[in-house]
Amino acid sequence: MTNAAPDPERLLDEAIDLTIRLQSDPANSVTLEMVSAWRARSPEHERIWQRVADAHGASGKVLSSQRKAARRQKLGLTRRNLIVGGAVGLGAAAAGVTFGPDLVSWAEADHITPKGEIRGFALIDGSKVTLGPDSALALAYEETRRRIRLLKGLAFFDVARDTRRPFIVEAGRLTITAVGTAFDVADDAGIISIGVESGSIEAQASGLRLASAGRLASGDWISVDAASQDIERGKRETGQIAAWRDNMIMAEKETVSALVARIARWHEGRVVLAAPNLGAERVSGVFDLRNPHRALEAVVHPAGGRVRRVSSFLTLITPL
Repeated sequence: MTNAAPDPERLLDEAIDLTIRLQSDPANSVTLEMVSAWRARSPEHERIWQRVADAHGASGKVLSSQRKAARRQKLGLTRRNLIVGGAVGLGAAAAGVTFGPDLVSWAEADHITPKGEIRGFALIDGSKVTLGPDSALALAYEETRRRIRLLKGLAFFDVARDTRRPFIVEAGRLTITAVGTAFDVADDAGIISIGVESGSIEAQASGLRLASAGRLASGDWISVDAASQDIERGKRETGQIAAWRDNMIMAEKETVSALVARIARWHEGRVVLAAPNLGAERVSGVFDLRNPHRALEAVVHPAGGRVRRVSSFLTLITPL
């Protein structure tokens, strides 16, 4: 199945939104990284960015959060003069990429990472975070609590103990509370998983009854499928928690869809699972993320799938 190419007006609106954010805080490292990542998505993204930058510089106007159509008109940019030869960039069209959700995550994020990059940093309370590739999180520290939202991807938290201010991580419908512990949280294809390396945490899920499964100690893991409301839990060696930090995945009867989503964070371009039935199959094994293409093949082949790289922008997973 071929997805429609990104609408040029939407790309233009995204470029203008990023320009507004950049002009309001030009030294913000997160904003600069957002702009860089957006421009690198495809030649069409870069072309539209240059059009906005050129028009904005020529007009000398400061953009504001007025209606998008009016902003485009002020810059002299229209759908007609954005389309070249009746089609937008071939790379983006082939990939069938949509960028709305990414931009929403980036707009809210305090920390983001591009594909293939793992980044560690310290928080103001002394806690440490390792953020996985293609991931984003937002911080909201208050007097009574330390709150973090995992907007996308995966992160490992080594929490500084503070009994007066619990450390709370929100991911999808799950809320994880810790005082002083180390744990992993990931969102892969709508499946939220948690693993505890040391200490203990309490997990709660909106609309779900976790009961005793909500408390996890060292070595415990739990996964919650938001769509099916299935809850699974188990125990593993603590050294296997957040193995992705060492570019490894250690899977035990995990769904193909979740594994593909995770591996795709290391894989160039977009990875599309074009076989819905394949995604529900379960696979176990150890997968090396240093070669994500081979890791994809190792995941989907036992389940009856194959990996086909269409271009640098797009990789398809289809039935054999």
